[in-house]
Amino acid sequence: MPSESKEVPEEVTRLREAIAAFAAIEDDAACTAAVSEVLRDWPNLGKQLRELRQARVNSLRHRDRTWPEIAEIIGHVTPERAQQISKGLSGAQREKNKRAAERAAQQPTE
Repeated sequence: MPSESKEVPEEVTRLREAIAAFAAIEDDAACTAAVSEVLRDWPNLGKQLRELRQARVNSLRHRDRTWPEIAEIIGHVTPERAQQISKGLSGAQREKNKRAAERAAQQPTE
């Protein structure tokens, strides 16, 4: 399974090439407009990518892959982070949950 995480999919290469194509636009105004168009869509695109990854992580888990195996496939994450990805927890959501837990712990109980 480790080879799965080492191979760069064609889609990743094409995305990197697309970004390089933006940089190659000689006209500053045209480049700025093109990059800005993508960045306006980026929150939605990022959300779609996170949801796709979450679905595929859950599919791997349902096929009896372990969390360490899934973490290795994702790359540069711990098994615990792989579990969080399976639940759809982003860094921002984890931080929000952590702050809420800290506030709850500080509140006096009756």
